[in-house]
Amino acid sequence: MGNLHDKVIYQAYPKSFKDTDGNGIGDLNGVIEKLPYLEELGIDMLWLNPFYKSPQNDNGYDIADYVSIDPLFGSWEDFDRLVEEAGKHKIDLMLDMVLNHTSTDHDWFQKALAGDKKYQDFYILRDAQPDGSLPTNWESKFGGPAWSKFGDTDKYYLHLYDVTQADLNWRNPKVRKELYNVVNFWLEKGVKGFRFDVINVIGKAEEMEDAKDGVGKSHYTDTPIVHEYIKELNKETFGQYKDIVTVGEMSSTTVENGIKYSHPDTDELSMIFSFHHLKVDYKDGEKWTKAPFDFIELKRILDEWQAGMAEGGGWNALFWNNHDQPRAVNRFGDMENYPIETATMLAQTIHLLRGTPYIYQGEEIGMKNPDYSELDEYVDIETHNAYKELKEKGLSEKEALEIIKEKSRDNSRIPMQWNASKHAGFTEGTPWLKVPENYKTINTENEQHSGKIRSYYKELIRLRKEMPIIQEGSYEALELEHPSIFAYIREYEGEKLLVLNHFYAKEDSIILPDELVDSESNYVIGNSGKRTLEKTFEMGPYETVAFLIK
Repeated sequence: MGNLHDKVIYQAYPKSFKDTDGNGIGDLNGVIEKLPYLEELGIDMLWLNPFYKSPQNDNGYDIADYVSIDPLFGSWEDFDRLVEEAGKHKIDLMLDMVLNHTSTDHDWFQKALAGDKKYQDFYILRDAQPDGSLPTNWESKFGGPAWSKFGDTDKYYLHLYDVTQADLNWRNPKVRKELYNVVNFWLEKGVKGFRFDVINVIGKAEEMEDAKDGVGKSHYTDTPIVHEYIKELNKETFGQYKDIVTVGEMSSTTVENGIKYSHPDTDELSMIFSFHHLKVDYKDGEKWTKAPFDFIELKRILDEWQAGMAEGGGWNALFWNNHDQPRAVNRFGDMENYPIETATMLAQTIHLLRGTPYIYQGEEIGMKNPDYSELDEYVDIETHNAYKELKEKGLSEKEALEIIKEKSRDNSRIPMQWNASKHAGFTEGTPWLKVPENYKTINTENEQHSGKIRSYYKELIRLRKEMPIIQEGSYEALELEHPSIFAYIREYEGEKLLVLNHFYAKEDSIILPDELVDSESNYVIGNSGKRTLEKTFEMGPYETVAFLIK
C-alpha cells in the first residue's frame, strides 16, 4: 500500500451491494462486476463485511466458520477471482475479522456443549453466584443479561452481544493460536487489510465482578491486556508482511488508548474507528430517541480526536457512515432542500482532516435513509427489539416508528442504487431489504452522467493523493465555539490549508485572523463555486470551501 496517509478506503456491505444470481442478496460476483466503478472513483482498498458461513443472526457477525465462504455469497472460486480482478483494478481487499466471539453454531462451541474440556476453555464459562444469580450483572449490548445457560450444565457462558454470539476466552493461548491461524489463512489468500470487529473488548479478567453501574462496560473495555494481545496478533500475523492495513473497531474508547492502538511504534494497528462523534443526536445518551444533533459537541469530539491523536502520533479512521449507522446526510444536513450541498460539505469535512477517510457504499451518490412507512419493512433485529421497548415505554406506534426511521441500522443496509430500472439494478429477484422510492433519481448512472456529488468525492480523493498537506499536515481548530461553522487549519512545511464547513441552511459568516487574510491564498475546492478569502467570510447553506495559504 505504500504511504497509508494518501489512501481512501471504500466499504461495501456485500449483502446489499450487487446481486448476480437473482436471489435478492448481494454476492461476491456482484462485487467483481462493480470493480471498474470503484476504480474509476479512485479508491485504494475495499473493505467487505463478513461473508463467512453464519446463521445470520447478526448479519454475519455471528461466524460459524472463519475459513469459509457462505454459499449465500458465492464460492472459493469466486473469492479467488475477486482477489485477482481487484488487483487488476489496483484495489486491495480488507476483510472483517470478528475475533471477540463466534456463533454458537461454530464447531468449537458445539464441541464444548458436547462436553469437550479443551473447547469449553475456548469460551468464558462461569458458575452462578452463591445466591443463584448470574455470574455477573453485566448487560448485553443488544439488551438483556450478558450471560446465558450453557447447555444443560450448571454453568453460564458470556455473550456481550447476541445470545448466539459466545465470547471467546482470549486468556487461553490455544484460542489465540487458532485465531492467528485464521488471519494467516486470509493473508495467504492475498488479503491486504483487516478490520478487527470490537477488538478492544477481548481483554476480560479471570476474576469477573458485578458492575456498580449494572452495565459492566468498564470491566471489559480497553483493559491493559488488550494492548498485549494486539501486539501478539501483529507479531504472529500481519506484522510479518509489509504494507498490511489494519483498523480496529473500538467501542467506547479514549484518545489515550487510541494513540497506543495506532502509533506506528507500538506495533499494534494502523488506525482505529471511534464512535463518539456519532452519538451527538442521542438524547441523554440514548440511541433510540429523536433529537437534533448537538453541533458544538460534534466539533468538540472531532477536535479532541484530531488534536489528541496528532499530538500523540496516533492515526484516525475518518468516517460518517457504516453498516451500523443511519445515513449522515439525514442526521447532519437537509436532504430536501440542499442534497448536493449537504453531501459534499460532509464529505469535505472529513476528507481534509488528518487520518484515512472511509466511504460507505452509496454515500458518494447521496443515498439517504429509506423512510419506510411500515415496521415490517425493517429487517434488523436490533430495530425490532427497540420498537418493542419503545412501545413498552408508552410511545404510540407512530412515535415509535418515527424514532426507528431516524436510527435503524437498516438505513445504511438498503440495496445500492445502480440505475433507474426495477429494484435500482441491484437484483432481478426480490431484494432482501426494500429499495427506497427515490432510486429513480438517486443512482450511480445518473450521478456518473450529470451528478455533482460523486465527482466531488473523486476530486477530494485526487487532492489527498496530490497534496502532502492533506496527508501529513498538523491540525488546529479555529473558532471552535462558532455556532454553525466547523473551521480548521492543516499546516505542513510552511503552508496552511484552511477548511471551512458550514453545517446549517441559514447563511452565516466567520471572522478570520489577519495573518490568514493578509497572506497569499489560493482557492482549492468548494461546493459553491470559486471564492476569494475575506476577513468576514460569508457562507451559504451547507457551504464548504478550502484555501491553500502560503
